[in-house]
Amino acid sequence: MALTYIPNIKHTDSNNFFLLAGPCAIEGEDMAMRIAEKVITITDKLEIPYVFKGSFKKANRSRIDSFTGIGDEKALKILRKVSETFNVPTVTDIHEVSDAEKAAKYVDILQIPAFLVRQTDLVVAAAKTGKVVNLKKGQFMSPEAMQHAVKKVHDAGNQKAWITDRGTMFGYQDMIVDFRGIPTMREYAPTVLDVTHSLQQPNQSSGVTGGRPDMIETIARAGVVNNVDGLFIETHFDPANAKSDGANMLHLDYLEGLLTNLVAIRKTINNL
Repeated sequence: MALTYIPNIKHTDSNNFFLLAGPCAIEGEDMAMRIAEKVITITDKLEIPYVFKGSFKKANRSRIDSFTGIGDEKALKILRKVSETFNVPTVTDIHEVSDAEKAAKYVDILQIPAFLVRQTDLVVAAAKTGKVVNLKKGQFMSPEAMQHAVKKVHDAGNQKAWITDRGTMFGYQDMIVDFRGIPTMREYAPTVLDVTHSLQQPNQSSGVTGGRPDMIETIARAGVVNNVDGLFIETHFDPANAKSDGANMLHLDYLEGLLTNLVAIRKTINNL
């Protein structure tokens, strides 16, 4: 898949999956720079095209007292600093129509959260910025339904749409990945597997989402075997104390081992 339309993307001729990875939310400059530097070192070594991910704010929260961000402009400026310092593209999610133009000044890819992917005005606003639009599949949507979200982007004059599968609701408090959906969604757009959000255990009575990080490699391996174009992995050097989604994030220390195994699997798949 051609990725050359993304500014500063590297290793596009490696025939690897691409990677969107970083913290769930931007908690501060030091943590963002520390995570970015580590992931870039690993992805350069393994020749993986890489996009730094970080949410400039979190709107979809369980409780009123959940962390939502450090301030929009402050977080967006940190994302821009990561990009300029390490010459790497960036992605962040948006939640309101007004966010699209604002965030587009700082990042290369705009992400539509799964809960909001049916919001036509939001999707169209993102598309009209001319940025890549990463559409997260709603937990409540079929793979086939995502063709309509992609069409909204295309009809707005933007051909740069991706789909990201972040699992489907399984009962009230669990998620499941239906790998039959990957080839279906790849018919509509390049498709990413969001490994870590697919392992969330939402709707806990405590109001704090749980997760199964022990299953990250299992889900990621299955995605690579089934030819996903990209992987989405949230990672942190201290998940237990992360301010958002710590329960399902990958510890940064484990990222190189995981990606090394996944690259080896991808090379095998490429030879079949």
